[in-house]
Amino acid sequence: MVKGDTPAKDKIIKETFEKLCGMWCTLVEIADFFGVSEDTVESWCKDTYEMTFSEVYKKRSSQGNISLRRWQLKSAEKGNVTMQIWLGKQHLNQKEKVEVESDTNNGILKELSEALKNAKKD
Repeated sequence: MVKGDTPAKDKIIKETFEKLCGMWCTLVEIADFFGVSEDTVESWCKDTYEMTFSEVYKKRSSQGNISLRRWQLKSAEKGNVTMQIWLGKQHLNQKEKVEVESDTNNGILKELSEALKNAKKD
């Protein structure tokens, strides 16, 4: 470090760090953003939060989940049928009805049964 340079840990801004976690940025991306090493971010987290980066990230990245959920709901409200169906499956236990023709199943079962009988004869 050149004399007069800002110490690496001082380059990390807490509010910005938290926003980057909320955008699901990785440790590498956050370190690159601030122009510091990954070890510096890890050390900064321990000093600032008394937790590892992973622990802080778990708590702060949930903001991204909340934002995504809000965008999905807005999209569904605007008439995005695909999003409405997806949200219904995820949150309302809605499922698509799948019908299987029993004739096809009976035919397959008969063929399988005959194949097993023939295998026993051999």
